[in-house]
Amino acid sequence: MAGLVNDWAAERRVFDMPWGKTMMWLFILSDVFIFACFLVGYMVLRISTVEPWPDASEVFALTVGGQSIPLLLIAIMTFILISSSGTMALAVKYGYAKDRRKTAALLLVTALLGAVFVGMQAFEWSILIGEGVRPWENPWGAAQFGAVFFLITGFHGTHVTIGVIFIVIMAVKVMRGSLEGSRPGFLTGRKGNYGMIESLGLYWHFVDLVWVFIFAFFYLW
Repeated sequence: MAGLVNDWAAERRVFDMPWGKTMMWLFILSDVFIFACFLVGYMVLRISTVEPWPDASEVFALTVGGQSIPLLLIAIMTFILISSSGTMALAVKYGYAKDRRKTAALLLVTALLGAVFVGMQAFEWSILIGEGVRPWENPWGAAQFGAVFFLITGFHGTHVTIGVIFIVIMAVKVMRGSLEGSRPGFLTGRKGNYGMIESLGLYWHFVDLVWVFIFAFFYLW
């Protein structure tokens, strides 16, 4: 038993995968269960409620030039977040190529897109709150609508915000050369450990994928 503990404590790879990447996959798996519970609970609640459920195309419509366009803001938010997955994938690519300038620039672009998404989500919240939506009531029908809306989108928005913070930190460390010079500190510890960018990318892609399900179940249903 002592030998087994020593082997696992000293080894930096498990199942032919770096420990950091393995732990990120475990974290993502645990988060999958949480989001799945939220979405399944939302579906059960919506099916079982006796009051009419608000029409998403009307609730989330955006008025432009005097015309009400259904889901316009949500479509723009979705496009921005999905685009950030592309910039993150490129950041991982150039990270392994050890191109510090392109890696840092792409990380910052990804963080900017994520911040814009969160800002637009806050704008969406402000509109609905101004129209009377609360966790316990809303002016369009079932009172549970506000509770599930703020819970699901708020939980996802928190994930995006945390991701933006970590991406900015990683971008700064890439620009400083911390990943190449083995400078000790937060998120860095070994020379040339650009695999941390890939682990961060896994988290970001997961957040983007979850939004696709939220968009499909909450806004299109």
